[in-house]
Amino acid sequence: MKKSYVRRKVSELEDRAIETKFARSVMRELKHNKLFQLIQSEMERIKAKKMMEEIKQHEVPRHLAIIMDGNRRYALYEGMDVQQGHKIGGNKLEEVVGWCHEVGIEGLTVFAFSTDNFKRPKEEVDHLMDLFEKDLNKLAEDKRIHEDEVRIRVIGQIEKLPERVAKAARKVMEATEHYKKHYFNIAIGYGGREEIVEAVKKIAQAVKEGKIKLEDIKKDTISSYLYTSDSPDPDLILRTSGEERISNFLLWQLAYSELYFTDIYWPALKKTDFLEVIRSYQRRQRRYGK
Repeated sequence: MKKSYVRRKVSELEDRAIETKFARSVMRELKHNKLFQLIQSEMERIKAKKMMEEIKQHEVPRHLAIIMDGNRRYALYEGMDVQQGHKIGGNKLEEVVGWCHEVGIEGLTVFAFSTDNFKRPKEEVDHLMDLFEKDLNKLAEDKRIHEDEVRIRVIGQIEKLPERVAKAARKVMEATEHYKKHYFNIAIGYGGREEIVEAVKKIAQAVKEGKIKLEDIKKDTISSYLYTSDSPDPDLILRTSGEERISNFLLWQLAYSELYFTDIYWPALKKTDFLEVIRSYQRRQRRYGK
């Protein structure tokens, strides 16, 4: 290979890197420009309104599940610490819950913290637990939750959470357990395989005690022993941040779910991005003749 060719390729890569760095720098400056923010916000509002009108003409998913991925990468991209990224991600979830209600989605399940996440640095895990405790206590007293009659369940290995978080989880579940209009499942300390193993153990114990006959065990039996036993399986699963895998989330329940992957980091998800996910689901359903 000629040296001149190699030098030319290296030069092209350097130019591309400089352009990318420059473009990112310009975009960061624009984001903090008030006029730019105002124009962008108004354009987003108009586009979202038009999309919402279209969406409401067709059937929406009854149950949406979300793998909220990208808080840390968003923080690094924006030049902030990881804790701030998680905080912004929590605020984004509050927005998305509102969007779900506006669209007409009955139920939402979000993957907030997996069993594998316990392996993260202690400082980051402690910060997340602080956020969970605060947000769960806030949900228990949120007027909108009670006005909209949203049943909240924290699913996962709650016994492995710090007692203060487990207490907040029990508080919000008890405060909303009688609601039937909407449901909101928050997966904390959750793993799909762990959920299935736990269900199998409970079924085995029930067989041992003579409560269930071996021949009576069906698919519905297993579903009834899962954390999500009082929720239908998700119609649509969304994952943000560009990863195209399920990561041990709702492994039994997703058998017939539609999947949607986006490159957008969770904290950066806009309303129009969310509505495009719903619109994509509707296009698929019409294509299948549903």
